[in-house]
Amino acid sequence: MKKKISKRISEKISVFVAQKPAKAILLAILIFNLLFLGFSAILISRLAPKSLQEAGFWASVFYTITMIFDAGCIQFVVADVGQAGVTIIIICLVIILIGMVSFTGAVIGYITNYISNFIETANSGTRKLKVTNHTIILNWNTRASEIVNDLLYSETKEKVVILASSDKEAIEREIYDRISDTLSREYKALLNETEGMSFFAKRRYIRKHRVKNNLIIIVKEGDVFSSKALHDISVDYAKSIIILGRDIHESLCKYEYEDILEKHSKGNSNTIKALIQVADITASEESADNQKIVVEVEDEWTYDLVNQIIRHKENLGKCNIVAVPINRILGQILSQFSVMPELNNVYNELFSNKGAFFASKKAEEKDEYAYIQEQLNKNDSAIPLTTMSTKEGFDAFYMVDSEKALNNSSEKTSSFKCKLNKNFWLEKKNVVILGHNSKISSIMNGFSSFADEWNFPNGDNILNIVVVDDKKSL
Repeated sequence: MKKKISKRISEKISVFVAQKPAKAILLAILIFNLLFLGFSAILISRLAPKSLQEAGFWASVFYTITMIFDAGCIQFVVADVGQAGVTIIIICLVIILIGMVSFTGAVIGYITNYISNFIETANSGTRKLKVTNHTIILNWNTRASEIVNDLLYSETKEKVVILASSDKEAIEREIYDRISDTLSREYKALLNETEGMSFFAKRRYIRKHRVKNNLIIIVKEGDVFSSKALHDISVDYAKSIIILGRDIHESLCKYEYEDILEKHSKGNSNTIKALIQVADITASEESADNQKIVVEVEDEWTYDLVNQIIRHKENLGKCNIVAVPINRILGQILSQFSVMPELNNVYNELFSNKGAFFASKKAEEKDEYAYIQEQLNKNDSAIPLTTMSTKEGFDAFYMVDSEKALNNSSEKTSSFKCKLNKNFWLEKKNVVILGHNSKISSIMNGFSSFADEWNFPNGDNILNIVVVDDKKSL
């Protein structure tokens, strides 16, 4: 019977130590010191002078504790060393030495270790994060730093939380380098713009227009498929979640690289898995309303699956999922830029937090062309783009650099650099394509769409395309 009880106790202790080693050490320190203080107090109360014996056991406990904290307090037990016995002096010294090691040293060591572990856990990014109204980026690739960098131009302070299986320090270093480069470039551009101004006018202008780093960026290393990891970064309270695809590592050997590339072309199950995890959390009643989920998709198979998930979530009544076919979009942009490099200025203005943006306002219903011509003559700080009838009435859409410019036709702004070219005409283009990648079909589709709209009256093609590649890929 005794053996069974002893075995059960040892088993519980073993399990407790394995599950909670830190608490087990703390408990052992406390138990040992309590037993040691009790035993020491009994010894002192027995061997101490009569005055201390009359004071009682708890007085001995008090003096024992004070001796451990301050060795000088031995005078309360041994008032006169010459008259005290050798035994009591030796016992007091031993108690002081053991107490300093077992109590003061052990407790300080435990607390120091706890603080070190706390700092290490915080640095590793594994601690639970309580935050709301933030942007989350899941996974990390070559495009991720540009997403963070573009948030520099947001008019409000942005909180960005990144969860990736990559090296945390490498991600932080990449973000720091990218943001530093942008801030430096923008500051140099401001200095060029203020050239010739007086000192005070220059300082005022720079203070008003300088790009400031108002980003709060937290990088956490973990599994993007883990429900716990997603809850730890408060996915249910984020305003937007961006799910990125993982880059294929270029340092792989040729055959491994081609094998992974072929698998990616047949669908990316990792993207689907991450989206389902996130969508389930954001669809719950406890999550914030109007959350946006942006999914980067690299192939048509995954794109179709994402759209099926979107349709399913729409039926549940809480869906803000947007699929971004990245290869298709990049391919179309490459084809557009090769035909009209000037579009780069438009994309820099409109598809970024920097510069001009799209805006709309209620307008009087009339012919679109007539409305645009009327607005062009009236307001040189807002470019009218189109008009549209809606359920609420008639809306006009503009490209502006401020809400004030849209609502006040007399508002003038020197920083608005976009102009409408009314006399644009496109000449025939010769395009040479060197090599190939996963975006080549989208590039060719972009050329095809462009040619269909810009055919010459004599039937001649507006594009002359030459592809230089190996026989297999051609």
